[in-house]
Order: sequence, then structure tokens, then C-alpha cells
Amino acid sequence: MNAFSHGPLGPDAMDLSAAAHAVARRVRGGATLWCAAPGFPELAEEMAKVLGRTRTPDNRPLSAVVVEGGHLLDSLRAQVSAGDVLVVYARSDDPAVTGLRQRSAAWGLLTVWVAPGDRPAAGAADYILCLEEKMGSSYESSLAALSQALGLGLVEHLEHPELLEIEKAECNEEVCITCSDEGRLGEVVALYEDGQVQIRTPAGLETVDTSLIDDARPGDLVLVHAGAVLSRVDEESP
Repeated sequence: MNAFSHGPLGPDAMDLSAAAHAVARRVRGGATLWCAAPGFPELAEEMAKVLGRTRTPDNRPLSAVVVEGGHLLDSLRAQVSAGDVLVVYARSDDPAVTGLRQRSAAWGLLTVWVAPGDRPAAGAADYILCLEEKMGSSYESSLAALSQALGLGLVEHLEHPELLEIEKAECNEEVCITCSDEGRLGEVVALYEDGQVQIRTPAGLETVDTSLIDDARPGDLVLVHAGAVLSRVDEESP
């Protein structure tokens, strides 16, 4: 049976399939799945437990870990690596996930936001899955069913590795497809006396110039291009 034929999402089952495909790509590269539920640690533990019981086609268990710590973004900053996946359970108006998409983009995380009730704003995460509260069941039980379906779904995709291949972009003489002349998100990590800063991006740590902005501070979210900080980026609301 296809993992997406039934489950807690109703008509949004295709969203779950798309999320599982993206997560499978990360898992194939060795990603850790970080599970978070701000204010509900027991739900994060349940997600990690369910996902951790899932085994890949080569009989490896998924690496699913609970995000430890009281503040979601601060905890993630200290624990995650580029290429990892965050599965977070939170309501659409939960202030704990303010800035989730931007920070995760700077760190190289893929984000899956599971929301009970109202749908978060478009673009708030890479993938958004809205739970349905059906007769005789709760959001919590629906979350367990979704976690199982996500795990089974990504295994289905892993069983067909040819579908996980990512086409490599090539550059021509006019426009670089890789950067498209656009800035990249980064997070300031450390300051240097010569007007340069160290930033964190999905590619790792980089040293860039800050002459175009004033008073850069550790933790600033910035837009970077061609070795220089172009501007600060304002935090978005959930």
C-alpha cells in the first residue's frame, strides 16, 4: 500500500509525498532528522521514536533526534549540520518558530512544519503539512500517524534511487545558474577588527567583508554576495 493513500492529512496527502521525497534525498546523504515541538517535549520524543523505528532499504534505522533545549532556534544553531532535516510541530501563530525559514536556510536545513489547525503562511517552511482533527482522534494521535507515514514514504522513495538524482546546474558565460547573481542568506558568527566577519552558510564558515553595513553583530542574519555582506535581513513572523 502506498504510504500516502490514507492518513491524517486528507486532501493534503500529496504535500506529504513531496516532503518525503525531499527528506529521502537528505537521508541518502546522511542527514539527521531533528524533531521539535515547542512546549510539548513529549510530542517531539514521540516523533523521534516513530521515525527512528523506520528502517531504510539497507536496513539502517533513520537517525531521528529530539531537539534539546528550551529555545528552538538557539538549540538548533548549536546542534544541526548543513544537510540535516527539521520536523517541527507547532501552531501557525507559535512565536517559538519566528524566523524558522530564514535561519534554517542560512544553516542548510530542510524544514517540514507540521501544523495542527490553521495553515502557516506560504513559505514559512520548505514543506507545510496541516493535520486534521478527525472524529474520535486528537492532533497528537494524528501526529503519530503522520510521522509513521513520513518515514514509510521516504523509504519508498529510497527504494527508487533513480528518482532522487538531482540534476547539476551548469554555468554559461552570461549567467551563473548556481548563484543567479542573487545574494545568499548567512548568519554572523564572529567579528574581526579589519571590517570582516565570519558567517555561517549551508556551504560552511566563510569570511566576508562588511563595509556596506554598520555595526554587524553575532547572530545577525545577512544577505551575502561575492564575498561581501549586502544588507541585514529582517526576521519574519511565523
